[in-house]
Amino acid sequence: MTYCVATMIDAGIVFASDSRTNAGVDNISTFRKMKTFERPGDRALVMVNSGNLAITQATINHLEQAIRHATEPNLMSVYSMYDVAELVGSALREVRHRDGPFLMENNVDCGANFIVGGQIAGEHQRLFLVYAEGNFIEATPETPYFQIGEVKYGKPIIDRVISAGTCVEDVIKCVLVSFDSTMRSNLSVGMPIDLVCINRDSMRIGNSHHFDEHDPYFQRLRQSWGEGVRRAFAELPNPEW
Repeated sequence: MTYCVATMIDAGIVFASDSRTNAGVDNISTFRKMKTFERPGDRALVMVNSGNLAITQATINHLEQAIRHATEPNLMSVYSMYDVAELVGSALREVRHRDGPFLMENNVDCGANFIVGGQIAGEHQRLFLVYAEGNFIEATPETPYFQIGEVKYGKPIIDRVISAGTCVEDVIKCVLVSFDSTMRSNLSVGMPIDLVCINRDSMRIGNSHHFDEHDPYFQRLRQSWGEGVRRAFAELPNPEW
């Protein structure tokens, strides 16, 4: 299992992903689930993924090979984020069509999902959720974020805090709290956490950070959030019956 989230606000897009991959309680590994593509001033793209690791890695390799061999179209040549989402969906569909039947013969789940977003010069920032079947949906001001993987534990805090007008700093804090809540309730999600920001109209990767379990800021955030929740709970009114 994994947990990834991307949030699009007026000021930009924030992406975050954990790095835990497991195939049972005694087979836990760390693999990065975030990939960036950048041509400063022209485009900045970020993808995060969940699901079968072999499927997601093969999909990313397929997309990277198209760039290396200048195969048209590719992620660095298309003119819109919609085209980017279509390329990701097409590559995912092709890999699943090739490898899926062999995986299913051995009862291995071949499902995979991607969140892809960013901005290409000439259009506004956009964010998409690409399903395992290769189709996709786009984020809106009413639904400004997507989650994939183990989503249920981190969703409540995001729903309560984030809106289109939220500042980047508050989004970062909210996203990290959602990871802390998820990791406390599900051992299949774990450190390190990769976080990347794309500032609106910058067409470049902005702030990025790799949080491991010893990161001092994450430790302070975790402690402050835990103390704040306990304090808020203690101040709740008692039932009157």
